[in-house]
Amino acid sequence: MSTNKFCFRVSVETRDETGEMMAVYFQIRKGKTKTTKEYADGNVFADYDKHGQLLRIEMLGPCRESVLDRIAKAAPEKRFVRGAVPRGMLAAT
Repeated sequence: MSTNKFCFRVSVETRDETGEMMAVYFQIRKGKTKTTKEYADGNVFADYDKHGQLLRIEMLGPCRESVLDRIAKAAPEKRFVRGAVPRGMLAAT
């Protein structure tokens, strides 16, 4: 499997009773996770493959847009994440 092939997807998990957003999942590429890094005091996790390519981002709480920009460094990844992140998951700057 090519590690360069993008497979962009986003899903949002909400609380059934209230509709409150609980988590946002971004898939950038398919692949097996080698490393997971924590960002934004445990609100965001990023999975990387053995080549250091970004596979997925999991947001469990609000974070600053700059954190997402630091994770999604390449232009296609950054455009996707910036365009898909729900407003309620961005922390005030």
